[in-house]
Amino acid sequence: MAGSVFDSPLFARLFPTGEVGRLFTDSAEVRAMLLVEGALAKAQGQLGVIPETSAAFIQRATMEVQIDPAGLAEATGQNGVSVPGLVAAFRKAMEAPEHAQYVHWGATSQDIIDTALMLRLKQVLGHYATGLRATLTALAQLADTHADLPMPARTWGQHATPTSFGAVAAAWGAPLLTLLGEIDGLRARLWVSLSGAAGTGAALGDTATETRAALAQGLALTDPGRTWHNDRTPILTLAAWITRLHAALAKMGEDLITLTMTGIAEVTLGTSGGSSTMPQKQNPVGPGVLSALAHQATALNATLQGAGVHRLERDGPAWFSEWLALPQLCLGAAAALDHATKLAETLSPNPQAMAGALAAGQGLIHAEALSFALTAKLPRPEAQAETKALCRQAAQTARPLADLAAEAHPDLDFSAIFDPVQQMGHASAEARAFSAAVRALPSER
Repeated sequence: MAGSVFDSPLFARLFPTGEVGRLFTDSAEVRAMLLVEGALAKAQGQLGVIPETSAAFIQRATMEVQIDPAGLAEATGQNGVSVPGLVAAFRKAMEAPEHAQYVHWGATSQDIIDTALMLRLKQVLGHYATGLRATLTALAQLADTHADLPMPARTWGQHATPTSFGAVAAAWGAPLLTLLGEIDGLRARLWVSLSGAAGTGAALGDTATETRAALAQGLALTDPGRTWHNDRTPILTLAAWITRLHAALAKMGEDLITLTMTGIAEVTLGTSGGSSTMPQKQNPVGPGVLSALAHQATALNATLQGAGVHRLERDGPAWFSEWLALPQLCLGAAAALDHATKLAETLSPNPQAMAGALAAGQGLIHAEALSFALTAKLPRPEAQAETKALCRQAAQTARPLADLAAEAHPDLDFSAIFDPVQQMGHASAEARAFSAAVRALPSER
């Protein structure tokens, strides 16, 4: 097995990362770091920190020069960071020592690496937003179409009271809608970093603050107004958000695994997996991937949150921990959104199975409604006690609860009580409200 399923040709379709996968490559990282170096030179040229002619030459070169990541391996292994090797290789490739001397002026490796990461995370969030919208659109369609389709709700794995399939789909989508609404806040925490060797900006001179602001503007990132080398707020906030995203998608996955089990089969998946030896199997592979990725995300988030404690002005081991965990967390979310969208777009309910489940068990699913209906004649505690007695009788005699209730109270009309459509509470309304909320989303920016 490959070291990471996300880099494996064998598992590429099981854990598909799409465009997000391209953002977590050595080439993408080197390209992003060069863009930061170019933007830094431009900002410093505008402020008179370095000659404008050198700044223009450096920025143009960062767009044209190609640096092979493999050629930086030895220096990176020695230094623990890639920037010293990158700067040396870039200066050499420029073939203009009079300008090359101003590359990386006053910055430190962490400034370049962290800012380049923020550039790539900005694109990652854009892909997440697109994936969330696609999943939400499909779930909203399910919720609206099946708002009035009754099915058993389940608590502790057992039948509770009737709900609607539309409401179930809405419950899958509601946390995704919340997560989508938080993306702008995440973008605002994509901070530029420019504070120099020990976070004091000493080598940047009197223009340190202005240079950082200009760099942020040039890269369309946020200027935090301070040093954040040892404050990992942007990373920790994003990691927690991605973990919540995984949890929301895994909820849908776990439900679909249950609803496609033999003996239930209340939902049909548009795509499913086969067995090497059992022809009858239709395995819920996509839902299983959602669940597995959520387990991994929880562990990765724990690593990142634990590594958020950086000693003093810079902590190498804690920083390395981010490099090990964050890409895997981001790639997992991309794969999960891909699966979730396909599932939401292709799954369909099985109304016959749902109706059969509602009718099974002598109608005991309507016991709560019956207990409240009996309060028309009895105090609530007595109504509950009688309902329990009728439920025991139904189980022992295999007779429908509705028949037993009618015999015990011929003067009461229980027709609405044993009609699932009339016992779904506000499930239908919640399904339609969710669908309307998705339709009301502003256009993607």
